[in-house]
Amino acid sequence: MVSKFSHLYSKNAKEMKASEIRELLKLTERKEVISFAGGLPNPGAFPVERVREICSYLLDEKGPNILQYGTTEGVKELRIAIADRMNKKGMNITYKNVLITSGSQQALDLISKTFLDPDDTVIVGAPTYLGATNAFRSYGAVMESVLLDENGMDPDLLEDKLRLLQMHGRSPQLLYLIPAFQNPSGVTIPLERRKRLLEIAREYDMIVIEDAPYSELRYSGEAVKPMKTMDEDGRVIYLGTFSKVLAPGFRIAWCIADQDLLNKLIIVKQAADLCTNTFGQYIAAEYLTRGYMDEHLEKIKALYKNKCDHMLAAMDKHFPKEAKWAKPEGGMFIWVELPKYIDTKDMFTHALENNVAYVHGASFYADHSGRNTMRLNFTYATDEDIDIGIKRLADTIKQEIVNQKNGKPAHTFKPDEEGLVVGV
Repeated sequence: MVSKFSHLYSKNAKEMKASEIRELLKLTERKEVISFAGGLPNPGAFPVERVREICSYLLDEKGPNILQYGTTEGVKELRIAIADRMNKKGMNITYKNVLITSGSQQALDLISKTFLDPDDTVIVGAPTYLGATNAFRSYGAVMESVLLDENGMDPDLLEDKLRLLQMHGRSPQLLYLIPAFQNPSGVTIPLERRKRLLEIAREYDMIVIEDAPYSELRYSGEAVKPMKTMDEDGRVIYLGTFSKVLAPGFRIAWCIADQDLLNKLIIVKQAADLCTNTFGQYIAAEYLTRGYMDEHLEKIKALYKNKCDHMLAAMDKHFPKEAKWAKPEGGMFIWVELPKYIDTKDMFTHALENNVAYVHGASFYADHSGRNTMRLNFTYATDEDIDIGIKRLADTIKQEIVNQKNGKPAHTFKPDEEGLVVGV
């Protein structure tokens, strides 16, 4: 639907598109649909009783402070607690290197606003997180993709891409990475490759965004040091969040950067929202300082590992041999590749008819390739729904393979009442 005020929209607003995943989630709200689409933590992982205990304490002891405006940088107690936690992972920072943001999505927006002019270039993975590409695109950036393998972004392919861009007079401003349990692919970049990627970023003078929302959700294998711990010249901006490990409803995340970069981000944030949710910051600070986080992490890692194993077992049992996937060592997602002749966006209508949902893979490619892939979330659904939903999805895939081999037309998408594309 075209707004009667569309002629008054800014050029930027006119070019913005709705998030494919957010629009897709609207279609999965029917009770009968089992959804593996959203990247949602399990509600059973939320520490309700401890949050209630902390809220009561804070209201009794610090009521006026926690209900007041805060500084743009964030509540000092929380920044100190985060800095202490990050230093245990090998960083060398103080609370002055920490900016609290309203979710990591705001941090991506602030970074984009700070570094990007229209037609500037950002290097992203293929595939990569849709929220990041939406943020970059909203400031007029051009995305250049580098194919991922089982160990994340390939440094050789990155260098090839950068040399080609350089020949055409283009110098990327940003390199966006999710080194641990990448969304959507689930892959992790090993230590030596992280070092090499950082060397390339120095050589080509790029800011590195190290987005780490899943880094503490490791279920097997050995932890890998954050790239920020190897950052010799202050070009890495590290993003962390409580959304995947505590409660997404708080919208509390953090951005770690060297002082000169952080000062600029703070100024940009002042124009955006003045400050992040103060009450939620105090709750998170108390949760950390009381030592609750590590115990809580062990609980949710056990929960999510079981769910991951449960979904993988169901896929082994029901999926056709044509489907390929890898076992992630952590995070929240399983990435599935189907035969090239299957378009998972077209197949989505059929999946909804079978009351199961996923995210089609083209959403995660800046160039809209990867049309034979899909992302499955294993953290949210019950074990019973995982069994039922994976069986439904397997039946959908098998039927789609038969249809394609028999030359039947693919499912088509029809606009809904608001003009949005169903299944996007």
